[in-house]
Amino acid sequence: MRIEVLFPEYCCLFGDLFNVKYLQLCLPEAERLDTSLRDQPRLEPGGLVYMGPMSERTQEKVIKKLLPYRDRLKELIEGGTALLLTGNALETLGSYILREDGSKLQGLGLLPIYAKQDLMHRHNSVFLGDWEDQEVTGFKSQFTMAWPEEGAKGLFRVKKGVGLNKKCPYEGLRVNNLFATYLQGPILPLNPCFTKSVMAAMGAPDTEPAFYKEVQAAYQARVADFYSKVK
Repeated sequence: MRIEVLFPEYCCLFGDLFNVKYLQLCLPEAERLDTSLRDQPRLEPGGLVYMGPMSERTQEKVIKKLLPYRDRLKELIEGGTALLLTGNALETLGSYILREDGSKLQGLGLLPIYAKQDLMHRHNSVFLGDWEDQEVTGFKSQFTMAWPEEGAKGLFRVKKGVGLNKKCPYEGLRVNNLFATYLQGPILPLNPCFTKSVMAAMGAPDTEPAFYKEVQAAYQARVADFYSKVK
């Protein structure tokens, strides 16, 4: 099993590479492959492809880098390979990003979503949502809001906080075993229920997350705290 981390030297904001480090603890037999922006991506079936949050300038570089591999990414998504995108990484696979000056940065067109930038106003919030009859928590810090297009399927139903935009009832997108979310934190150590689903998509459905007793206790305390404080 392989975990390919796309462009970790750039797509590493908000400590989200700890999603990968936690998966390595959960699946110690998995091989981690870090693909630099200077390297050729492997993008092989099976395992997991991960990409984390990045700056707005890096988004343009990532789209340019991945454009020749668009068809391969499409094959992975349609074939059921697990992909996890956190923060604004999902925007690079969307239709486009509308800049403040009205220009559009075209995405890869693999996800039915577009985003609008507002670089003068960063949105910061906490989030509580539903994931397969369980709850998921996370944090958001972004200069964009996103709008789903026809055929989009949300990832988490909003219970408290903000979805893809302030009126959207869900957060993130799911296409087969592609999980795309703006939530940061990192999300996997914070949510053992969601981690189990990601590992199942990777081909390890019966594996218990690392330090399960401890992370489950922390998760339950966090959910209780969110209910008491988040409006």
